Amino acid sequence: MKTKSIFKLSSSFKPAGDQIKAIASLRQGLSKNIQHQTLLGVTGSGKTFTMANIIADYGKPTLVIAHNKTLAAQLAQEYKEFFPHNAVHYFVSYYDYYQPEAYIPATDTYIEKEAMINEEIDRLRHASTQALLTRNDVIIVASVSCIYGLGSPAEYQKVNLKISTGSELSRAEIIRQLVNIHFKRTTADLKPGDFRALGNTVEIMPVNDKTVYRLEYDGGHIGNIIEIDPVSRTLRGNHQTVFIFPAKHFMSNADQVSQAVETIQDELSDRLKVLQKSGKILEAERLKRRVRYDLAMIREIGYTNGIENYSRHFSGMTPGQPPDTLLSYFPKTKEGKPDFLTIIDESHVTVPQLRGMYAGDASRKETLVEHGFRLPSAKDNRPLKFDEFMERVGPLIYTSATPSDYEKGISGQIVEQVIRPTGLVDPEIVVRPITPKISYLGQIADFIIEVEKAVSKGDRALATTLTKKMAEDLSEYLKEKGIKASYLHSDIKTMERITILTEFRKGKYDCLVGVNLLREGLDLPEVSLIGILDADKEGFLRSDTALIQTVGRAARNIAGRVILYADNITGSIKRAIEETSRRRSIQLSYNKAHHITPKTIVKHIKDITDQIRSDRDRAVDELVKIDDELARTNPKRLVREKEKAMSDAVKELDFETAAIIRDELIVLKKKYDIVQ
Repeated sequence: MKTKSIFKLSSSFKPAGDQIKAIASLRQGLSKNIQHQTLLGVTGSGKTFTMANIIADYGKPTLVIAHNKTLAAQLAQEYKEFFPHNAVHYFVSYYDYYQPEAYIPATDTYIEKEAMINEEIDRLRHASTQALLTRNDVIIVASVSCIYGLGSPAEYQKVNLKISTGSELSRAEIIRQLVNIHFKRTTADLKPGDFRALGNTVEIMPVNDKTVYRLEYDGGHIGNIIEIDPVSRTLRGNHQTVFIFPAKHFMSNADQVSQAVETIQDELSDRLKVLQKSGKILEAERLKRRVRYDLAMIREIGYTNGIENYSRHFSGMTPGQPPDTLLSYFPKTKEGKPDFLTIIDESHVTVPQLRGMYAGDASRKETLVEHGFRLPSAKDNRPLKFDEFMERVGPLIYTSATPSDYEKGISGQIVEQVIRPTGLVDPEIVVRPITPKISYLGQIADFIIEVEKAVSKGDRALATTLTKKMAEDLSEYLKEKGIKASYLHSDIKTMERITILTEFRKGKYDCLVGVNLLREGLDLPEVSLIGILDADKEGFLRSDTALIQTVGRAARNIAGRVILYADNITGSIKRAIEETSRRRSIQLSYNKAHHITPKTIVKHIKDITDQIRSDRDRAVDELVKIDDELARTNPKRLVREKEKAMSDAVKELDFETAAIIRDELIVLKKKYDIVQ
């Protein structure tokens, strides 16, 4: 362990309950170089706070892996609050929608790749990798997308552009270099990864942040580098040097492209011989047309749709060699071993995801290759195999309220954290029938009555169903009955999910209905009631692990109660009740011995979407204040000055600047009703 950490933990709380013992045990495990440890922490026991203490004590960059984007966002926000002076970043898949390329031989159906990229999440991904390459006090909270190919960190770092005052890089040279690292030139508003050239200035918005660096030329050299707000245009500061990283993670120079074209041609020639020898004439012709078209596009514009399928050729890796991923950006020791801490949150769900990613991808790619849609090298554009993942991480800590047999079997020690600092105990579990009876209206009617009781006390409720359709239908039915409800499932986009959860905590909704998104990791202390519908339908969603996790959502509220609607007591229900009763017994005994009165957790309502909302929205007030002041003193002068600036730009043949000022004039005249 390091005596002085690069991380500064900020919290008004001190470790309490089982946290003290857990922190000491895990710290000792790391000092003894135990590779695998498990923290069995019940819901609401403060596992994240425990791990924050371990991160601060261990003092090395940390990767936290969560099994879905919503949980990752919540964890990222919590770690930001614990480490406000350090670099905490959010790294998840940047697709709002993704349909992978596929072929179904049974129906001869080819499915083209479709994807919708979320630019804000892409910006956060770049912020993550740039932080890892430029500082040590970094915590990355990621989804399992961290094991997918990302591009070489060496190439990414090698081509970053260093710009300093006094540099004799000409305006034309700066523009050329920006284009080479995939920045786009624009005459409109700047977005991350854009730049514009305006007279003797070049304005750049880096790909990782919503700010603008304005390069002002003085003769043949850069005289000033000014950072300005992209909307209000107010000064944020002056810089002597700035580093501009590439706008894409996959970078290749001209020599690499030339070499890639050559090796792709060689592979195509070899593959065509194999297909023709096997009598697959149609497949050979299909492959020849596709690859030759892609090569023509790569030669002409340096890009083609599906270029990731040729990534091995651009990277220079050998067939079967694992791709570079986010893990490649983390530091290594002098001996080349991983030199960072990995925390796998809700490991009973996250580990199976990590283990299963490769097989699904490989099966789909194998079909595409077999039928002539892709070269065999496409299979090297893939996620890591689980053993490859394990080779690329250092010490691992698994955290879960219900660790699986895998974590239990591989861990050098299992640390229990059953006692909550708040004294809260696991919620009471009640079993009620599904089927209506003479004096009983059935599970839906009964749940509505219970929700109304909870809402009358200012609390919230959750309901879990077996399907998305059931969640949507129940949500609508609850609304008809006067309950403010919303559904939450995997079809809802990442940012919208986070917003719904925040609005739920704020009281816009009284009840959320979901399938399995309302289980692991979600921190909702306002919830006092959970209804698990059709609890006796044995399966993944109603296993003992799933039931215990769902029950845990009510453990942060002193009035927490869970109703299992079941006509039969299944083995899963029996085991879930027994484990919950065991924990309640330990917790109640501890509270009695230490004279603790439980209190509901009170937690500030804040979410990571605050960070990734448009800077334009956040700067509006400042912009309006500036323009209002000018408009109040002399609105016509405001417009005249803008028109003169536009005219001067036209005289200098700087039509880009003129167009931008023209658009600004249109907005100003309309906004302030200024008529000439």
